[in-house]
Amino acid sequence: MQERLQKLISQAGIASRRAAEQLILEGVVSVNGEIVSELGTKADPAKDHIKVRGKLINKLLEQRTNVYVLLNKPKGYLSSVSDPEGRPLVTDLIKGYGKLYPVGRLDFNTEGLMILTNDGDFTNKLTRSRSIPKVYEVKTKGLPNANAINKLRRGILLEDGFKTSPAEIKELTGTDKNGWYEVTLYEGHNQQIRKMFDAIGHSVVKLRRLRIGGLAAPDLRVGASRELTPEDLKLIESPPRRPTATRPDARPSGTSSARPLSRQRQASPRHRRS
Repeated sequence: MQERLQKLISQAGIASRRAAEQLILEGVVSVNGEIVSELGTKADPAKDHIKVRGKLINKLLEQRTNVYVLLNKPKGYLSSVSDPEGRPLVTDLIKGYGKLYPVGRLDFNTEGLMILTNDGDFTNKLTRSRSIPKVYEVKTKGLPNANAINKLRRGILLEDGFKTSPAEIKELTGTDKNGWYEVTLYEGHNQQIRKMFDAIGHSVVKLRRLRIGGLAAPDLRVGASRELTPEDLKLIESPPRRPTATRPDARPSGTSSARPLSRQRQASPRHRRS
């Protein structure tokens, strides 16, 4: 069966699909001995000899199995497979699975759940989806007022010209100096949450992703990883139904709407000092 070359190169674990497109444009990919430099060209690994930089990838495609790994990313790691500045990479934390690629990105100073895989189709589905929620815990500098938070709930124009979609925001138990919020997004603009809170004058001082789709992993320690099960993948790809929209200025119905962690934070001296 014929597939696009960039997809096959990605499936072989040579490069991400975007990086595979660059390899094709650089003229280092050949099919049956002929250099291919046009994106969209297809080949059949059962019939065609496909090489990248002179190395046959057909056997890699035959032996390949899909791998999905969940990582609790620490701060100070780049969501990439390479970095010219030599910064630590999330792939440095994953061993024994072969070549894996991050699904989407968490910025350098953001913690939390992210997935790494060699499945290009899964990556495309997750990064392009507008129905799979990502849930974050946000600590802000200062205390935004209700009007500012409602602006974020409705959607806001960022400095880079991006107009955010309406966001689901729950106020958690904060401190005298810092607000704490649970933010749910269905889109993935670069550093979106940080830019949203910057736009209302309250920068983010801590950001952590808690959930992808319907999957949470509260027992997975920071820096640790585990392989995802078929049940995990179902939770990610078939999350709970998106809640019915409410008025943007509707406030959460008391502390009972906050997740259990916020109650722990209320009683924890560590959080009272932050």
